[in-house]
Amino acid sequence: MALVAPALASWLAAVVLLTCPAVIGVAVALTAAVAAAVLRTTASRRRRRAEGPGTAARAGLAVLASVAVTATVVAFRVHGVTTGPVPDLARREAAVSVEAEITEDPRIRPHPGGVTRRDTAVVRARLLLVSALRERYAVDVPVVLLGPAAGWRALLPSQRVRLRGRLSPARPGEPVAAVLLVRGPPEPIGVPSAVQRAAEVPRAGLREASDVLPEDQRGLLPGLVVGDVSRMDEEVRLDMTTAGLSHLTAVSGTNLAIVAGAVFALSRLAGLPLAVRAVVAVIAMIAFSIVARPSPSVLRALVMGMVAAVALGTGRTRDGLAALSATVLGLLVFDPGLAREWGFALSVVATGGILVLAPRWRDRLERRMPRMPRLLAEALAVTVAAQVAVTPLLVLMSGRLDLAAVPANLLAEPAVAPATVLGFAAAVTAPISMDLARLLVRPAGWAVGWIIAVARRAADLPFATAEWPGGAPGLAALAAVALVGWVVLRGRARRRFAAALAAGALLTALVAVPVVSPWPPPGWLLVACDVGQGDALVLAAGPGRAVVVDAGPAPGLANRCLRALGVRQVPLVILTHPHLDHVGGLPGVLRGRAVGAVVVSPGRVPEGEAGRVSRQLQAARIPEWRAVRGMRWRFGPTEITVLAPEPGTAPQGTGEGSIANNASVVLLVRWSGPPRTATAHTVREPEGPPGEPGALVTPATEGAQEGAVQVGEAQEGGAQEGAAQAGGAREVQGASGVRGDQGAPLGAALLAGDLETEAQEALLRSGVPRVDVLKVPHHGSSRQAPAFLAATGARAALVSVGAVNDYGHPAQVTLRRLRGLGMRPYRTDLSGDIAVVADHGRLAVVVRGR
Repeated sequence: MALVAPALASWLAAVVLLTCPAVIGVAVALTAAVAAAVLRTTASRRRRRAEGPGTAARAGLAVLASVAVTATVVAFRVHGVTTGPVPDLARREAAVSVEAEITEDPRIRPHPGGVTRRDTAVVRARLLLVSALRERYAVDVPVVLLGPAAGWRALLPSQRVRLRGRLSPARPGEPVAAVLLVRGPPEPIGVPSAVQRAAEVPRAGLREASDVLPEDQRGLLPGLVVGDVSRMDEEVRLDMTTAGLSHLTAVSGTNLAIVAGAVFALSRLAGLPLAVRAVVAVIAMIAFSIVARPSPSVLRALVMGMVAAVALGTGRTRDGLAALSATVLGLLVFDPGLAREWGFALSVVATGGILVLAPRWRDRLERRMPRMPRLLAEALAVTVAAQVAVTPLLVLMSGRLDLAAVPANLLAEPAVAPATVLGFAAAVTAPISMDLARLLVRPAGWAVGWIIAVARRAADLPFATAEWPGGAPGLAALAAVALVGWVVLRGRARRRFAAALAAGALLTALVAVPVVSPWPPPGWLLVACDVGQGDALVLAAGPGRAVVVDAGPAPGLANRCLRALGVRQVPLVILTHPHLDHVGGLPGVLRGRAVGAVVVSPGRVPEGEAGRVSRQLQAARIPEWRAVRGMRWRFGPTEITVLAPEPGTAPQGTGEGSIANNASVVLLVRWSGPPRTATAHTVREPEGPPGEPGALVTPATEGAQEGAVQVGEAQEGGAQEGAAQAGGAREVQGASGVRGDQGAPLGAALLAGDLETEAQEALLRSGVPRVDVLKVPHHGSSRQAPAFLAATGARAALVSVGAVNDYGHPAQVTLRRLRGLGMRPYRTDLSGDIAVVADHGRLAVVVRGR
């Protein structure tokens, strides 16, 4: 325990001093050194008079010495990144040409929306040569590179590249000299080091061997084994995060301990002596670190893994805690920037929680539940201890509580070890025998499949995550709740009562909530999916079937929404226009579902996204149709009619983005109840896939797609007024019309894509139908024609928008206009998924909540 206080003091000193000028660090170092000298002198005098210095004096001396060393190192680091030519050029935001050496794997971050794909690469590197106008400097300082993702994925750490861009100052506290905003792709001018090349061989082999697995498993296995998430499925990533399992894809001490434990056990079976077994285990951990790439995070995991393995293997938690403290001190001196990294904090706190809490809780479980197997007690204690330890940090980071994390980790944990061991064995074997590697990968895929299934089920649970205040207020609230819980649980009778109460709450969450507040709600007709900054609408088309209008920016979000709605068949997909935030999620819609056909906008701007959609459909052998005004389909209770764009009319707009928006496919959706009497239709059998049972396709103009079912014109029904409100659903009133032979009309909606003012005014001139629900164009941007909004007569306005976006959507002026026209806005960024339901013959709105 003697090293815990020095480690915490050094950590706190590094966190604070990284944001201060170097002179402050020097002053703190001198002050701590002088205080340590005074304390040592005092302790020496006491030693001459008595037995020796007290425990408090020794602890104080250790703290002061640690702070002095840490402050000195931080001062030098701060001085190095705040002085010199690079910080000076960054303050001037100078355009530069540089040569840099990559120090970590490039991290590719997908853009959450927008017009086209704009994935961003974030790369840590060391700047070696800088040229700006007539200035040229040879330097060696850390920087962060930020630029388009093109060209970065294939690069490895230690590789040297030439770049052009503009320097900008780093954030306060960030131990780098500058941020380089890169223009264009990098130009490699060297090869990676021998170690990095050696590490890439088994990594590439594992990726190739994993190709025999299903898509979701082949992406997760390399991430689980060596932290390679380059092919990880986005939906799996989302489920893992929601379920509190995302730590499994980051190389940690657990991975190294598993590998070392497996090698140690095999060495023991082989009859090797203890010393030899220890050497073999160390060699295995070093080999694993090389395969996982010897970056600072992996080296940190190597040290943490050795600490956890030694402590838990010997059962000496005090030694383990001392080793952990010494490790923190050494790492902070080696790299003070770790003090401000959440990953480092989570790793240290989780390991500390396991070392301090898990053994005690395991022993208590065994005493109070003697029939519980020791392995189960230890697994439960370790999982709960780690989760309890990291929860305060998670509250500070994200302002949420992962309620499903403990059961999900307990269920997933048994599969982690076999997946890691078999995957690592496959990676090592692949360069020698790919067939043998594939043989090892298959059972590893079963283990990974179990983890994916656990993550999926946990993510679908009610209250898998709970919102909680973030920052210091949230931490204070969590501490208050913990204190109250500790007081309440002190007595045995109170613990039993609390356990019964918790069991009742869990039963309510798992059984009662889905019954009382089910999702999807009964009688749903339309769902606006919460897919971030983008559009994805789902129209009911019968049991297990739906029509999808736009697919959002990312496959995982679209697939998750359809999965929650139980959609297994999609007879028709309509993509209003080829912007990423509307078509990027198309692969998620296609995944594992029968899709009849896809209707696209006549506009092909931007060509890149339009071409990508066409290639995806060709690969899946799904017909691609161009929308024509007057086309009409009926699926179950839903009738869909294309209102725009007009054939032969050039879209208007102030730029490429506006031109594509104004070419959006506009849809009138009408819903009706069950038919009062059966009506027979004589139709021609369709030739293409869209003619599925129950899908009546009515093109009303020339140029409609071949194979469509020909039926008569729809007859307009009368006006419908009023709405029912029940179970918290919002009333929607308005006017609508449907075919007379389809039963009583329920209502109508106008899905206006991303129309801007020019196209809205053109549609207004040709006639805007009165509807009950309006899907507000362009995520509620300010470019709305007031007359168009008023002409719809809607009472509910659905705004599909991301909680974090760079566009200021929805615009406050638009929200005021909607309210002024008597519409109530429903926003996916605030309410999550939004459903329009049939309620007693009329329409109502139900929100799922975030």
